[in-house]
Amino acid sequence: LPSHNPPHHQVFHEKYGQWPVFYARAPGRVNLIGEHIDYCGYAVLPMAIEQNILAAVSVSDSKTIQLANTEPKYKDFSVSVDGISIDRENPQWHYYFLCGVRGIQEHLSLSSLAGMCCVVDGTIPASSGLSSSSALVCCAGLVTMEASQKSLSKVTLAETCAKCERYIGTEGGGMDQSISFLAEEGTAKLIEFNPLRATDVRLPDGAVFVIANCCVEMNKAASSHFNMRVVECRIATKMLAKARGLDWSRLLKLGDLQKELQVSLEQMLELVEEVLHPEPYSRDEICKTLGISAEQLCEDILSANTQHATVFKLYQRARHVYGEAARVLQFKAVCDSSPADAVAQLGDLMNRSHASCRDLYECSCPELDQLVDICLQAGAVGSRLTGAGWGGCTVSMVPGERIESFLQTVREQYYVPDARRSALEKQSLFVTRPGGGAAIFIEE
Repeated sequence: LPSHNPPHHQVFHEKYGQWPVFYARAPGRVNLIGEHIDYCGYAVLPMAIEQNILAAVSVSDSKTIQLANTEPKYKDFSVSVDGISIDRENPQWHYYFLCGVRGIQEHLSLSSLAGMCCVVDGTIPASSGLSSSSALVCCAGLVTMEASQKSLSKVTLAETCAKCERYIGTEGGGMDQSISFLAEEGTAKLIEFNPLRATDVRLPDGAVFVIANCCVEMNKAASSHFNMRVVECRIATKMLAKARGLDWSRLLKLGDLQKELQVSLEQMLELVEEVLHPEPYSRDEICKTLGISAEQLCEDILSANTQHATVFKLYQRARHVYGEAARVLQFKAVCDSSPADAVAQLGDLMNRSHASCRDLYECSCPELDQLVDICLQAGAVGSRLTGAGWGGCTVSMVPGERIESFLQTVREQYYVPDARRSALEKQSLFVTRPGGGAAIFIEE
């Protein structure tokens, strides 16, 4: 926490006429490799960044939750503790906060909640792929736990906050919430699921990670791209399971299918080649293959905001997931064994990850691709989109001695020529180091 009196301390007093009793902080994250595979059951490799969401909080028996944000464009909101509802048609900032509140309330089976006044302050750029929304959910979960005078383990907090983002309609896999709680300063983490666990990954000396925002915003809850990929992976799982004579109706994730078949990722990639065709699948072909009706497809397999979908690229999505899952494990293996050419090997894995996101998973955009190219020309050994994609940030691995010229070149080639980007450049291009996880600070 800042050692001087933080600005929202004052803002808090002006707004509520009292002082906060505690602070809760939850960091954003950058995913180094392993994109769009957590919701398929596969391990990912993120690190927390120093940018975070911070809430100043006082507790009362007022039976209302009052929320304010230091950023004026996010409007104040207040709600009765017994009247919490989340509008998934309209993903406003305060609904993410309420996801965290409701998730912890349900987990702890609290019949009622303490009243709270909160001022929220964030340094994570919104819709940038650095998990500002998940950090807000995690921060709110932590606030609710502390205000209720309970204590939960970091793993329980992470699992609960991962589930409760579903209230706003995002069917994510849990990476963002897990790293927000389980991060430790100075190390990236391999995060594995079912059961949730985090293993330190020591990044090589001599390379720095640089985040660059392409300045195109992407809001997962407000668009259907993200859930469409979740659904395509779900259907691919069922089609592959059916081809192997398994009970496909209970399998939802590509990772579960691999567990069931007890084969390697390489063998899963061979199965994809053998069973699925590169041409997009129609609803009709999926229904015929699985022997289900169009109604069953809509009710049992498609999510609320993918009901309109007519074509499904199953082969491409499955190939990305199994290939990317393998790259994560290779990335960790290189970090663990630290060969002389570790930096080059990791850079190559990052580059292959971006190509797969761009060509097979189609979650990039022209600006991200242009920025990745500029980063590579500027001296990065590896560069890729990070987070959901369709906008947001790239992460680049840059040899330490090249960092100044790298930043200069990226600034001149991507940000300076465009007035809007130029104005955003200060918060859009920065070196990052692995930061610590979420925490509570009691006001002395």
